[in-house]
Amino acid sequence: LPQVLSLGADVLPEYKLQAPRIHRWTILHYSPFKAVWDWLILLLVIYTAIFTPYSAAFLLSDSEEAQRHHCGYSCSPLNVVDLIVDIMFIIDILINFRTTYVNSNEEVVSHPAKIAIHYFKGWFLIDMVAAIPFDLLIFGSGSEETTTLIGLLKTARLLRLVRVARKLDRYSEYGAAVLFLLMCTFALIAHWLACIWYAIGNVEGQRTGWLHALGQQIGKPLNSSDPRRGPSIKDKYVTALYFTFSSLTSVGFGNVSPNTNSEKIFSICVMLIGSLMYASIFGNVSAIIQRLYSGTARYHTQMLRVREFIRFHQIPNPLRQRLEEYFQHAWSYTNGIDMNAVLKGFPECLQADICLHLNRSLLQNCAPFRGATKGCLRALAMKFKTTHAPPGDTLVHAGDVLTALYFISRGSIEILRGDVVVAILGKNDTFGEPLHLHARPGKSRADVRALTYCDLHKILREDLLEVLDMYPEFSDRFWGTLEITFNLRDPNMIPGSPGSDELDGGFSRLRRRKLSFRRRPEKGGGRGARDPRG
Repeated sequence: LPQVLSLGADVLPEYKLQAPRIHRWTILHYSPFKAVWDWLILLLVIYTAIFTPYSAAFLLSDSEEAQRHHCGYSCSPLNVVDLIVDIMFIIDILINFRTTYVNSNEEVVSHPAKIAIHYFKGWFLIDMVAAIPFDLLIFGSGSEETTTLIGLLKTARLLRLVRVARKLDRYSEYGAAVLFLLMCTFALIAHWLACIWYAIGNVEGQRTGWLHALGQQIGKPLNSSDPRRGPSIKDKYVTALYFTFSSLTSVGFGNVSPNTNSEKIFSICVMLIGSLMYASIFGNVSAIIQRLYSGTARYHTQMLRVREFIRFHQIPNPLRQRLEEYFQHAWSYTNGIDMNAVLKGFPECLQADICLHLNRSLLQNCAPFRGATKGCLRALAMKFKTTHAPPGDTLVHAGDVLTALYFISRGSIEILRGDVVVAILGKNDTFGEPLHLHARPGKSRADVRALTYCDLHKILREDLLEVLDMYPEFSDRFWGTLEITFNLRDPNMIPGSPGSDELDGGFSRLRRRKLSFRRRPEKGGGRGARDPRG
């Protein structure tokens, strides 16, 4: 009873403590099993789209029927494969009855009854017609009319291509994938039309159609009394495919031509389809290829702007070479993508996750950042900037104000005083100044120049101090483990050198600002952290 009457935060309604209930045999639409199953069904649909028209047009002959009635399905491996495809399609229907979906409110629906109703209203009819095993209906019937009818009904499996087309729409943003899919679509339509072209020639007879002309050309004339004589199935299919490709592309040579009215009408339809395909498929090839080389075009455009800038402002030759070399190196590293502009389009929480991923190598391998909380690392990652430098580029000049701390992630740099190299730094080295010892930024006592192509992570002085002020428990550990490989600060070039009153006062103000995050004002007591000097 006391627990029930308690208003503590740990007492929640029962429905909030229960995990969402999903039926035991329900399959999540984003599960790995469903993804693998969808790819398997896609392969079976592609097989169906290729072999079903071919089988219906070329393989359903009287001799084959007699052979199959004599020894069953073992004589034709394609019939066994078709039976397996039918079984897989039936299993796919059962799986779709148990697969979750996302409704119009962007909610995942897992209730079996709602899933079934949604499937019935959607793709059930198409999937059911495509899964009917028409081959089983053939077995035991010997009439030619039944064989032709069943062959036509088997083409109902092609209805599943509608679902495949909707799933392939997700790849429309990839130019190479779109070009490949368009070429495959063109070849598949030519394959279907070749099957229809052969079926028309086979129905027209053996003396007037294109099959008769083919037999005369290759020296294998057709013989009505002996169906085994004449062109082979390979000869017929290759010739039919050759005719449809040449007609679709409008480059026919006339060596395979229509003779009867039915063949001529079909040829006219093929030409119309070819013109539409030119407009819808090949008309987009130039745009797709242009999209493939859009990165190269952007590079040349930006490079042209850099050169126009150099020419307009009459930049001297050494500086011009540095500008062009830096631009080429930066482009090869970033591919012309402005990361800051990209990140601005996302919420801050997602920006922090992206920055944490981009700076993961530094934050994981650098000793000062070990032991920091996830929130502290996210805040630090948001402040880091990546700098790229080609060989010979000067990162810091002598006398420059030290406004940042640098961490080398790739390449090597040299520290010069005049013309003398005093140090060479490499990967995982740090240079700058110890910010926690000085209240004011100092000035550099040496030049910093890249020896190789370098990638550096830098964080501004104000940004680093701001983050450490927000996480005071991490601040002392960070300053205690931070090892600056080379201290660039020159105490003789600034008025606030170590030991001066100005520096001590500034450092005290810095310590007071840090301690203000660690101690809260006591009730009726002190006002905050005491002055360290007191």
